[in-house]
Amino acid sequence: MFNELFELPEELLTIKVEDLFDFLQKPTLIHLQGTNEQPLFICTLLHGNETTGFLALQKLLAKYKTQALPRSLSIFIGNPEAAKENQRRLERQTDFNRIWPGTHEDFLAEAHMMKNITDIMRQKNVFASIDIHNNTGRNPHYACITTLDKQYMSLAGMFSNTVVYFTTPKGVQSAAFAELCPAVTLECGMSGEAGSVDHAYSYIDKCLGLESIPRDVPEHIKLFHTVARVTIPDSYSFGFSDDATINLYPEIEMYNFCELEPGKAFAYIEPESTAYLLVYDDHEREVGRDYFEYKDNEIVLRKPVMPSMLTVNTTAIRQDCLCYLMEKIKLPEDD
Repeated sequence: MFNELFELPEELLTIKVEDLFDFLQKPTLIHLQGTNEQPLFICTLLHGNETTGFLALQKLLAKYKTQALPRSLSIFIGNPEAAKENQRRLERQTDFNRIWPGTHEDFLAEAHMMKNITDIMRQKNVFASIDIHNNTGRNPHYACITTLDKQYMSLAGMFSNTVVYFTTPKGVQSAAFAELCPAVTLECGMSGEAGSVDHAYSYIDKCLGLESIPRDVPEHIKLFHTVARVTIPDSYSFGFSDDATINLYPEIEMYNFCELEPGKAFAYIEPESTAYLLVYDDHEREVGRDYFEYKDNEIVLRKPVMPSMLTVNTTAIRQDCLCYLMEKIKLPEDD
């Protein structure tokens, strides 16, 4: 189901993202030899319309075209077929960042592919893992981790002052690789946003030059914990134009990474409708009534939270979620 290459095709240095599928035909894992043989793993294009990671890799590989990589590099190009259509995923596809080891859908062929890739990198004694994404809505650049280990926080803090700790959803790449090595997910703003490619490129290049990952907790980071995931039930229409059952307010995209107080409105619902939002906590329990209340035909917050990943892109909302809800937590104290 995937290619495994041991040298870099010259075409990848200049190819357009939308042309990758015609060239590669399938997901592709590429191993490149470096001075330090323990490889850094870079995962990109798990979502086909999130292009910053691949463009950053092109810039990095151009730099090392005529010089040795300081560390071996393994690159996984996840969903070039969706990239051809500039889509997160195709309608017939599953989400490629929900089917890594730990997924609830381990029966899928794509899940077997991700397990094989994980096993390959385990055998190679992977040094660290970086999964590069973009947001659909306006968010700051931030890093995500699935464990509060000091090395993981240090790796995240090298990218951003804002670090998000999460344990759901299951089956994400960074959680699978966190069993093998320090692992982070980078959220690099919106695709095409100025400075995103340079930020990701500089970070990868810095990681390639590390002899080891520091074991201290960076004091500068602000640490948040994702406590809930918000979705819209499939049975309800929604939009931003006052013509659906759930009419989201366009300004919600500006709520990302803002501390919101109870009473903040997210949506207007059709009069006499019983429409609601679904909210799942870390244990996958439905806890919507803890976070939202419904009055005067509006959906409003019941308790203070900080959302992330809110967007006005209805396809992204339907394919993934409306948003995540976070709380600020204290940095772990040194031993």
